[in-house]
Amino acid sequence: MNEIVRKTQAAATDTSLDPQDWSAFRALAHRMLDETIDGIANIRARPVWQPIPDDARAAFKADVPREASDLADVYREFVEHVAPYATGNVHPGFMGWVHGGGTAVGMLAEMLAAGLNANLGGRDHMPIEVERQIVDWMRRLFAFPESASGIFVTGTSMANLMAVLVARTSALGTLARQYGIGNDGALLTAYTSRAAHGCISRAMDIAGLGTDALRKIDVDADHRIDVAALRAQIAVDREVGFKPFLVVASAGTVDIGAIDDLKAVAELCREEGIWFHVDGAFGALAILAPELAPLLGGIELADSIALDFHKWGQVPYDAGFLLVRDGEQHRQAFAQPAAYLSREARGLAAGTVWPCDLGPDLSRGFRALKTWFTLKTFGTDRLGTVIARSCALAKYLEARVLAEPRLELLAPVNLNIVCFRYRANDTVNREIVADVQESGIAAPSSTTLDGKFAIRAAIVNHRTDETDIDALIAAVLDFGARRVGEGVIEVEAPPLAAQ
Repeated sequence: MNEIVRKTQAAATDTSLDPQDWSAFRALAHRMLDETIDGIANIRARPVWQPIPDDARAAFKADVPREASDLADVYREFVEHVAPYATGNVHPGFMGWVHGGGTAVGMLAEMLAAGLNANLGGRDHMPIEVERQIVDWMRRLFAFPESASGIFVTGTSMANLMAVLVARTSALGTLARQYGIGNDGALLTAYTSRAAHGCISRAMDIAGLGTDALRKIDVDADHRIDVAALRAQIAVDREVGFKPFLVVASAGTVDIGAIDDLKAVAELCREEGIWFHVDGAFGALAILAPELAPLLGGIELADSIALDFHKWGQVPYDAGFLLVRDGEQHRQAFAQPAAYLSREARGLAAGTVWPCDLGPDLSRGFRALKTWFTLKTFGTDRLGTVIARSCALAKYLEARVLAEPRLELLAPVNLNIVCFRYRANDTVNREIVADVQESGIAAPSSTTLDGKFAIRAAIVNHRTDETDIDALIAAVLDFGARRVGEGVIEVEAPPLAAQ
């Protein structure tokens, strides 16, 4: 018997993935943490973004690693080939897409969550209570009833898809989950504006309803959904036998950050008996800023809201969220009877509604912890101030554009997104965007508005200030002058931080 025990212990030692030398591991771990913190603290010493060199790409063409490697060597490869060539959204000069900048606090919370390695699919453990607390906080912020439910997901694309599925189940009944959508499902129609994010159309596709079933309504002069046109289209569809079941309004459109008239859309949906969903990927969190919250009037009437904490909430990726007014309707869209998901009166399998009852995932990470740390550490008042500040910086950029004869403003500035261009053709402006990105000075993106190629600056990062706006303007003007032959002006990229 003793021999069996000794062999079992030896096997455990051989197969365990824990460090053999905890002291050496601890020292390296501290170094990793220190260098990561240094990277965030000194982020301005780095380019916003830089192209990936061929040797870095080639390093990731290696075969499957059959043999073990020293952790220090793996970390060295990360430092050399991964960290310098990331997206760049940690940098205050990143204004390309609506990506949050993250925080050092959120990074630490992510580390703690990894240490727990909790699966938040279900069962009775405290990490789920953390998620439930955030659901309750969101319910209160958006004035939803106590019966509301919510769940963390990867991002708003997934949250919007889940909202479509909840609305579909609400329209067709739960039997549609067993027998399919049938003929009734084939008649369902949904509505959103032409300015809505493309994930809405994709959600209709994945939900089996088809992209043709999504009616894209024209926008008004303020780039908001035309409510009169929406009403008229619903009436036409009903007249010919379709069954309108969902309207998706935008709280911050992807191109310019416009907010639909949520109150008017809500009233129309109530009149028509249609599910009212708000895609508030970044804009919904304007609720935290008192000076911006009135722009969201009517969002409290929504049947569901999708948002991302990893955008204006500054939580590290990923941290999407879906809030549903009627928690029971939410549960009916996803819950499934499975023996391995049975609930018990006591023990680890206790509890009633588990997160897996509210979404497609059984295996789920502890996204709630970094969100909880962020909300608890900074408070909603401070986060609201950050959000309002980014909108103020957008107005500052707008003023800089309007004051410069060589630049043209292409859309009103609603929140934090500014669309403009150098007064030249589309080809020149397209090259300017790439030039600025490759310089490392700033990272704008682009879009097309009214047939014109636009330089798009989305100000989200809490680190961004006026100097970053000035640097962007200077770079656009300098590279624009180069492209139109007005002279060549040298623009130096920020130096790389010492590795």
